[in-house]
Amino acid sequence: MAEDKKEGEKTFPKKKPTALKRHIQDEKKHLRNRTWKRRIQTARVQFETEKNNEAKVPLLNSLYSLLDKAVKNKVLKKGTASRLKSRFTKKV
Repeated sequence: MAEDKKEGEKTFPKKKPTALKRHIQDEKKHLRNRTWKRRIQTARVQFETEKNNEAKVPLLNSLYSLLDKAVKNKVLKKGTASRLKSRFTKKV
């Protein structure tokens, strides 16, 4: 058995099944977060490109809703959503 190893050669343990499971979970979470952030970005662009202030109000409400849901699903932090809401409100 000692003959199999070369002198000074390091051996690394195999990846454990829990590490593989964690990697799969991280990929799923990454896709979910990316989807949420993309939806928020799309709503934000619609809001900012609208010229009529009266038409901005429903867009602002839907943007608020998306931000709140993103916080609930732990995609964004509470402070981040709060800061974005404040900035969007100033634009109306």
